Amino acid sequence: MLTFAAMEYASKLLQQAVDEISQLPGIGRRTAMRLVLHLLRQPESISLDLSEAIRLLRTEIQYCQSCFNISDQPTCSLCANPKRDRQLVCVVEDVRDVIAIESTAQFTGLYHVLGGKISPLDGIGPQELRIDSLVKKLKDGTIKEVILALSSTVEGDTTNYYIYKQISSYDVEITVLARGVSVGDELEYTDEVSLGRSIVKRIPFDGTI
Repeated sequence: MLTFAAMEYASKLLQQAVDEISQLPGIGRRTAMRLVLHLLRQPESISLDLSEAIRLLRTEIQYCQSCFNISDQPTCSLCANPKRDRQLVCVVEDVRDVIAIESTAQFTGLYHVLGGKISPLDGIGPQELRIDSLVKKLKDGTIKEVILALSSTVEGDTTNYYIYKQISSYDVEITVLARGVSVGDELEYTDEVSLGRSIVKRIPFDGTI
């Protein structure tokens, strides 16, 4: 039986498009082929709009200079919003967690995106994360509470503990999400209701792993 990987394409352009799309997470060659053929059946403007959106995504998007969330401007819309509570900062692993928490509509503070979590097996130590910049934010005394909203995994708990040791000397309340988020869960896969309740019912961090 001839597989998609082994089959000969009548069009090299078709093959190239399938090859590129199949590199996306969760998309195999069969799905890539369906997507490519779907685009070919649509008006040309749809494909051109898609390619332009991807081009702008790669060339124009940037990271917020304050919280490191993805942004169209040097300062993201969340940090620029005067209605956000600047005394409250939620520490997350990456931008997917910002999106997940924002979808709950239960958090009105600001964020600090670490860019990952401590994982020695993956070669990620504290120096690879944006922990120093978090510490700097606390020095002027504006921030009154830091929520450690990291995933309930060994790596997440280790990162929580490390951050706690770095900031516990400051006059700031340190809290974590309530265990409505199950142990081992990533925030982006937690349902909005459970995640929202975990934020609202957050508890003090006890300084243990």
